[in-house]
Amino acid sequence: MHPQNKLAADFLFVLCVVATPTKALWAFASYLLLIGIAARLGEIPPRYLLKGLVIEVPFVLFAVALPFVSPGERVEVLGLDLSEDGLWSAWNILAKATLGLAAALIVAATTPLAALLYGLERLHMPRVFTAIAGFMVRYGDVISGEMSRMRIARECRGYEPRWIWQARAVGASAGSLFIRSYERGERVYLAMVSRGFDGSLPSSRGAEPGLGEWAASMVWPAIAACVAAAAWILT
Repeated sequence: MHPQNKLAADFLFVLCVVATPTKALWAFASYLLLIGIAARLGEIPPRYLLKGLVIEVPFVLFAVALPFVSPGERVEVLGLDLSEDGLWSAWNILAKATLGLAAALIVAATTPLAALLYGLERLHMPRVFTAIAGFMVRYGDVISGEMSRMRIARECRGYEPRWIWQARAVGASAGSLFIRSYERGERVYLAMVSRGFDGSLPSSRGAEPGLGEWAASMVWPAIAACVAAAAWILT
């Protein structure tokens, strides 16, 4: 499937999830089923999705605190006095964030990076954003390798900071890494400009998606839209 179609379908699916009433539990179960089917068709192992969902831990911590600090009618759950509105708010954040992130992970796992950036450009994402994202991912391994070499050099000299009062060496290493990364970025940019770089990276443009491919890619968000509409009618 064309990356442009994947990104558009993912965006519409997440939009339907966000627009679903909080108390329509069956609707969220339906979305979860759709995501499970998509992951199965894409041959994505559950472990990959679970590892990717770790990024939402800060939202989980915020949601867990809501039942304790929110005002409103109180209910007792497992011996704890909790806010009913806070419980629904926590569920709303957890369910929608998890489903949206899982949908994004499926698209990322089944689409190469270059194709994703090309699809974003086709959806009129600013070229500055796609160029920065492309450089960030391409040179992430270079920066991590530089950081690893600095760590090895520090350990070879017998310094292994493990406590908070030993953070000075880590701070100095971070500053040195920033300067090296900045200088490397300048050299790479000047080299690209001298070779005709005009602000956008070349991409392998394949055939444009036809009506049939668009119709196939819209099946997933169309089902989600029907679920969201039914949830509003039945709630």
